[in-house]
Amino acid sequence: MAKNQSLAIGDALPAIRLKNQDNEFVQLEDYKGTPMVVYFYPKNNTSGCTAEACSFRDQFEDFKDTGALVFGISADSPTSHKAFQKKHRLPFTLLSDKGNVVRKQLGIKSNLLGLLPGRVTFVIDKSGVVQHTFSSQFDAKKHVKEALKVIQSM
Repeated sequence: MAKNQSLAIGDALPAIRLKNQDNEFVQLEDYKGTPMVVYFYPKNNTSGCTAEACSFRDQFEDFKDTGALVFGISADSPTSHKAFQKKHRLPFTLLSDKGNVVRKQLGIKSNLLGLLPGRVTFVIDKSGVVQHTFSSQFDAKKHVKEALKVIQSM
């Protein structure tokens, strides 16, 4: 992946090391060998982001049946993630991208005149390679459908 270029199908997922909802560092490359869904969302406790997270929650067993892990990433703090996870009974890991550093590294563009961080989902295969990307700011639930369809076909 060239600098300032978006992460695309066929690219290897770069090293991502962020704090989770328990304030512990998680390195995604540690999960190589396991398919992953990595979704970036704007902010905890907003209507679209809550709908997206709850859709991932509601389909979580389907992802689990494929052996896939789900990671949600936003700029919210680990403390905010913990409260969001508890409030909505989210069974997957939330990662804190303070300052949107990883979001920028992966070339995820902001929307609405740069005011709203982009909503993008990546499906990663067992080799750590991107097999699918999906971007839709306003159809949050479709991210789950798209990701599940691809994961189930891998």
